[in-house]
Formats: sequence, structure tokens, C-alpha cells
Amino acid sequence: MPNSLTQIEDFRSLVVNNTPMFDTRAPIEFTQGAFPHTQSLPLMSDQERKLVGTCYKHKGQEKAIELGHELVQGEDKQAKVTAWLEFIQKNPNGALYCFRGGLRSQITQQWIYEESGIDYPRLKGGYKALRRYLIDETDRIMDQVTPIIIGGQTGCGKTLLLDHIQQIIDLEGLANHRGSAFGNTTTTQPTQIAFENEMAIKLIKQQGCSHLVFEDEGANIGTIHIPDCVKNKTSQADLILLDATINERIQVSMDAYVINMYQNFLTQDQANGFDSFAKYWLTSLEKIQKRLGLERYKVMKSQVESALTSYQNRKTFDGFLPIIESLLVDYYDPMYNYQIQKKLDRVVFKGSSSEILDYLHGLSIS
Repeated sequence: MPNSLTQIEDFRSLVVNNTPMFDTRAPIEFTQGAFPHTQSLPLMSDQERKLVGTCYKHKGQEKAIELGHELVQGEDKQAKVTAWLEFIQKNPNGALYCFRGGLRSQITQQWIYEESGIDYPRLKGGYKALRRYLIDETDRIMDQVTPIIIGGQTGCGKTLLLDHIQQIIDLEGLANHRGSAFGNTTTTQPTQIAFENEMAIKLIKQQGCSHLVFEDEGANIGTIHIPDCVKNKTSQADLILLDATINERIQVSMDAYVINMYQNFLTQDQANGFDSFAKYWLTSLEKIQKRLGLERYKVMKSQVESALTSYQNRKTFDGFLPIIESLLVDYYDPMYNYQIQKKLDRVVFKGSSSEILDYLHGLSIS
């Protein structure tokens, strides 16, 4: 075995190239936050990690290492090494890491080398060092870049517009949430840490752009908090407003929150897709009950139930059209009008989707 196995220090190349990695930390650590393109292949289970950690605290490193080898041996050890080698075979240019780039990743490297002769690199400093790098890069890049914010009324098609722009940081996409009471998707949101890690990587990949486009957001997107360095910079940036007619907004909202949402639930679970879709609508409506007021909420709840029944009987979503229009005009627009009054001094352009794209191209934003 070589005196020292390979360590990776060039974190920028690692993330820009979407380097596949496997995480040797315990499952609970991985669940709390990991990096994109990463697979959990732990050296120890959650319980084993806890036992070794307790031993380390009371008896020191040597005894903790001994206990670790006792806990992971025989068939269990071989199964882990086999899983690691399968990952390496599929991802020969990847890497591995533990929390600090210490014992767990070193032992993993050693066992891989002993079994196969492969010197598979580990991250120097491990998860903690890469996480620190991503946080620092987020601060640095946001300090240097000029954000441009896209705003507009609910349903005006901001997300559709952003799909035509390359120099963007799609916060809602990264948060897996559309940023409103009806913003849940059919899958769960990432953890705060996972969101921040992926956002940092997107920023690093856009490094060199003088301008970056963001959608106008609040402090939170669902359960995700926008980091202060991003929120502080974007809340003072130039604002572009996307114009759309009420009919256009109704159609965009119908597509996003009714038709496509139903299809997504159906794709996820054919048997229970409709029930999940119905629950999504009734739960989302309940979230805004206080703002609607009890009587208005009861009326709208009845309309939603009727629209759901109509779909079951006639396979049409037309019953949602008046609901969508009422939500846009009577609920979202008053809130938007109140908020936009505070931002009028930041508005630099207002227009249709094509007009905004032309304006951005004039700023050399692709």
C-alpha cells in the first residue's frame, strides 16, 4: 500500500464537473444534508456511529478505532466493500468523503485499495471542508454579481420566462416549491443544507457572469430559507415586471396548479393520484383560510369540492376556472399590489415575455 492515498483539494473542479461521490457518513448525517451527485454508502450504521463516538469520547481514538473494526467485519465488511467497488466501477473518476476527511474515509480508502489495488481519492477535509467552501463561495459570488429580479402578478408566467434565460439562479426550482400556499409539488422539498449546497454550485457554475437573473421571492420558499447574502442583495436589485392579461394568467395557473399537478400525482401513483390531487387542493386552500375569512373560505371549499366531483363525473377541469380566477383577482392581486408599491423605485422595465427577453439581451444577458 502506498504511504498515502490520494486526496482532492480542488473543490471548484469537483463541483463544476458534477463529480460523482459516495458519502461514508452514517445515514442520518446524509439525510440531514448532502451534495448533488452523491450516493450514501456508509461505513457504519447510525447505531454503530453512536457507539464509536461514545467510545471515542470516553476512551480515546485508539479504542474507538478498535471498536469500529469489531463492529464492521466479516460479511458486513465485505458487503460494504463490494458496494463501494460497484460504485467505483460505474464512476471511475469520482471521489469519496466522510465528515472531516478523517478516519472513516481513510479506512474506506484502505479497504478499497486492499481489495482492488485502486487508489480512489477522498476529499481533503471531507464534507465539512466542501460545505465551508460552498458557503464562502456563495458569499463571495453574491458580493460580486449584479442581480436582476423578475417580478409580476401570480400566474403571469415568470417561471416560463426563466426557462428561456441561461444566466439564472432558479431558487424555486432548487427549493422544489413554487413559493405560495399552493406551491407544493408532488415530491418533498430538500433539506435547508442540501438546498444551500446546490444553490452554491449553481452560482459557481455561473461564475464570470456580471449579471444573474432571479425570480422575485420572499424570505422563504416553502420550508426553505433564502440565505441572507442572497436575500439582502436581491432585495435591493433592479426589478423587471412581467405583464400578462388575466386570461393568460388563468391559463398559466390552470396548467401549473390543476392540469400538470394532477398529471404529476397520477404519474407518481396511478391508483391514488386523484385522491392526492384532491388533498393537495383542499390542504392548500386551508392554509389561506385566515386570509380568506371563514365565509369566503367555505364558499371556495365548496367550489373546489364541486370541481373535483365534476372531474370525476365528466373528466373536465373546467370547474376550476372560476376558482383560479377568484384566487388570482380577489386573493393574490391585492397582496401583490400592496407589496409592489414598496418596490416601485426599483422597477427598471415592464413588458411582455418577448419584450423582457429583448431588454435582457440588450444587457448582454443570455
